[in-house]
Amino acid sequence: MTRYIRHAAAFCALLLIALLVNATRVQIVQSDSLDENPANRRQAITRFGQPRGDIMVDGRTVTGSKDTGEQLRYERTYRNGPLYAPVTGFASQVYGTTFLENAEDDILSGTDPMLAPLPFWNDISRDQNPGGKVQTTIRAAAQQAAYAGLGGKKGAVAAIEPSTGKILALVSTPSYDPERLSGTTSSVAKSWAALNSSADKPMLNRAIRQTYPPGSTFKVVTAAAALDAGTVTDLDAATKSPSPYTLPGTTTELTNEVEGCTNATLRYAFAWSCNTVFAKLGADTGLADMVGTARNFGFNDTGLKIPSSVAASNFDTSMDQAQLALSAIGQYDTRATPLQMAMVSAAVANGGSVESPYLVDRTTTDDGDVVDTHGTETLHRAMNPATAMQLRELMTDVVEEGTGTNAAIPDATVGGKTGTAQHGIDNSGTPYAWFISWAQKQDRAEPSVAVAVVVEDAAADRGDISGGGSAAPIAKAVMEAVLGG
Repeated sequence: MTRYIRHAAAFCALLLIALLVNATRVQIVQSDSLDENPANRRQAITRFGQPRGDIMVDGRTVTGSKDTGEQLRYERTYRNGPLYAPVTGFASQVYGTTFLENAEDDILSGTDPMLAPLPFWNDISRDQNPGGKVQTTIRAAAQQAAYAGLGGKKGAVAAIEPSTGKILALVSTPSYDPERLSGTTSSVAKSWAALNSSADKPMLNRAIRQTYPPGSTFKVVTAAAALDAGTVTDLDAATKSPSPYTLPGTTTELTNEVEGCTNATLRYAFAWSCNTVFAKLGADTGLADMVGTARNFGFNDTGLKIPSSVAASNFDTSMDQAQLALSAIGQYDTRATPLQMAMVSAAVANGGSVESPYLVDRTTTDDGDVVDTHGTETLHRAMNPATAMQLRELMTDVVEEGTGTNAAIPDATVGGKTGTAQHGIDNSGTPYAWFISWAQKQDRAEPSVAVAVVVEDAAADRGDISGGGSAAPIAKAVMEAVLGG
């Protein structure tokens, strides 16, 4: 009898061990795959079972959470949703997350282990911390000025603090209210379908995800390459630049929209945007120097994040001389995001150094304890400091007496560059109006802001001066908002 009891006890012990092994397998080995299984709603129920942390602008929340009492209990809400949509993105129970809602999801949802006093205990207990807060670098006044200036036209604005890389404004229009995608009702699905089918593409973040031919604003890059390479050594010396200019190896003639470009000085050619001078300048400087300078400004960088990913701006690395000449005036295959062109202007304002642009100043717990901070990081040196000083002269001339006078601000030094970018088959599309600039108050040691504006449907004339008419006033409003803050 005792032998049977021993056998039964051993069998029960074996079953207990098997149970423990299986529990360990399920709870530890397979936990991640079970958590991520689409059929497992526990994660979603837990995720939306508490308020989401907030995104902040100037110390005020631009997001919130609403208790619906449903199974997926808390829905995301937005204050001034269309204004801040290019910054926040959306957080939807059905369609996921975008932009900061996506890039900082671990902080906002409370799943980042750094939010817990004892991170390792959370891994065992499976407790969820309150959502943390994301403090952005955005300046509310600058954001509002950019949004109002665009007035619903297709376009975008990016503004940067040159010395740090802080993004002060990031606007894309037409925009949308991210709150339309919060919840699980049929209206959310209808909103999703309507937003995605709209010809205006309101969910496209034109400031960081859309690239455009930069037109004459790219002449800042060409001038930097030519000055650094020694192709030009004197801003006021006549250049050997015919008008019209025959593109190398072709019979195609390039002309200008203004008079006085034949053998014009670099100062005159920059102020009045002589295409012939800059096309020849790019060809004379050569592919290697042009590609190198463009790369140092940030072109062809596929890894830029702010922390959301940014579309790579393009400057071809393999071209013939005719293509290089056109690329030097921001045409052919040259394309740039508004953020990239703000980086170009910021590099001039910052003595030639390109600081990594960033949108998150710091993240904190719900109680305000700092989790992480973002410091200034230099990406590249775009040009020699002496070249940057010469370009500041040239950009200042544009605003004081050239095509950018609409950007002038009393009691401040403003530098700028206008641009009109042709596009479409045989350049049949309405030209894009560009303006890039920087501004420095008279009592400040360095410029406080650099801005890039692009307006898609400006209905402007093809002359380069149109960027000054359509885009420069928007840049001026943004710069005034920053300088007055």
